[in-house]
Amino acid sequence: MKKTIYTFMLGALLMVGCSDESLNTRPNDRYTEESFWTSEKNATAGLTGCYAVLRNDGIYGGEATPLLEETATPNTYNYNDRMGFDVIASGTQTPSNSTIITNRWNHAYSGIGRCNALLANIDNVPMDNALKERMKGEAKFLRALYYSLLATYYMDAPLILNEPNIDQALLPRTPHAEIMAQVVQDLNEAADVLPVKYTATTDIGRATKGAALALKARVLLFEASPLVNTSGDLAKWQAAANAAKAVMDLTAAGYGLFNNYRQLFLPANEGKQETIFDVQFKIPELGSSFDVVGSQFNDNAPVQDLIEAYEMSDGLPQSVSPLYNPATPYANRDPRFYQTIVFPGDVFQGATVTTSRFQITGYAIKKYTVYDAAAATQVAGGRSETNYMVLRYADVLLMYAEAQNEAVGPDASVYSAINSVRQRAGLNPYQVPAGKTKDEMREIIRHERRIEFAGEGYYYNDIRRWKTAETVMNTKIYNSANSAVDTRVFNAARDYWWPVPQVQRDRNPNLSQNDQYGG
Repeated sequence: MKKTIYTFMLGALLMVGCSDESLNTRPNDRYTEESFWTSEKNATAGLTGCYAVLRNDGIYGGEATPLLEETATPNTYNYNDRMGFDVIASGTQTPSNSTIITNRWNHAYSGIGRCNALLANIDNVPMDNALKERMKGEAKFLRALYYSLLATYYMDAPLILNEPNIDQALLPRTPHAEIMAQVVQDLNEAADVLPVKYTATTDIGRATKGAALALKARVLLFEASPLVNTSGDLAKWQAAANAAKAVMDLTAAGYGLFNNYRQLFLPANEGKQETIFDVQFKIPELGSSFDVVGSQFNDNAPVQDLIEAYEMSDGLPQSVSPLYNPATPYANRDPRFYQTIVFPGDVFQGATVTTSRFQITGYAIKKYTVYDAAAATQVAGGRSETNYMVLRYADVLLMYAEAQNEAVGPDASVYSAINSVRQRAGLNPYQVPAGKTKDEMREIIRHERRIEFAGEGYYYNDIRRWKTAETVMNTKIYNSANSAVDTRVFNAARDYWWPVPQVQRDRNPNLSQNDQYGG
């Protein structure tokens, strides 16, 4: 929470001296596991610790992890393999050569352990029962989020629901379906007790009923996808559509599309109607490096394929739009292009951009960076406090459109959802032409997701769950001068799932490996 920051430590009891009296004395300068869960203040600190893991570099923090994840897609390029995403993009990942593959597993379990400790002990804390139930709901939401990351990237992982103990160190992996079933159960139980919204400023950033429902929609959409749902069960698509619709029907939450796409990603507009759940950053204590990665290091440099994916402002591809002129390739684009991409000739942070400003590909990402010259002078590692939106309303609309289209075809509600996003974008005309088939609408929705969420870190899981990564990632990538800068490789038989980190298998011989990496 941005306004209220707690720190706490659960450490081992340190004994001093050797007399019976000293051994029976409870220290009063530190907490033990027995003494910690004794007050509402401590329970609140424990819950804050559950949230704090969201800012770890294996999750959504560190060196701008979600922005760097975009570099494992056809959208952007990570020239220096920051966080180990370039080895993933190059198809050369192993159980031991990628920081993100190692850290995501470790940090997800760190969050799970904290959530489990709270859930195991909070019933014994003397405090208001309504508050206690709400805090349990928050912990279940966070545990579901952390487990969804494990199951989404590594497929199988040990499912642990009790507080940390030494016996968990040798547990085998639990099948993917069982983990996701528990995730859905946690989210249902969280949605039952979490408030629709909070009123106190000290509660900014806490999970809500809408956040639980939106994460449930994302999880079910993944489970309905070709990557997991190999039988093509349409009921799974309908379940995902129903989950997204539950968020859309939560009128008391006041969700909607923010009226300005560019300003949506500025600190001044955090927590507005489009934000469903975001990770809180605060400088100087708890900042990120989003600004410096995007606007200075250029570690998430857009590639030419993304530039050409943007339609023209009339909603037509450049190949058929009368607005396209190859002599002025950046003119008359989808308005989101100018609000997302820094391109040669653009004005960014008070200066006209040349290809020498961003030498990697000639382009940069504006989202999650500062926009004006004065703020740019303060850019430095760990100095960004722009929140990262894990879940936003445009995602819910497009998740609904995708799932509903797969379940029943392109009915009026599918058109309505996707047209809402295109209208906010400023396309003219914004309406998807009537009479589209299911297959045609599927491609429209996939295109819309790519453009709407470009640079935000959503697209990697999209191309995985659609099973299109093997097509879109086996190619060279190009800069603004149409010169090749790298070659991407994706092995369909191996690369849809990450390997279990070798360091974890060294510690636990009962952890199996995904077959693609040697079993």
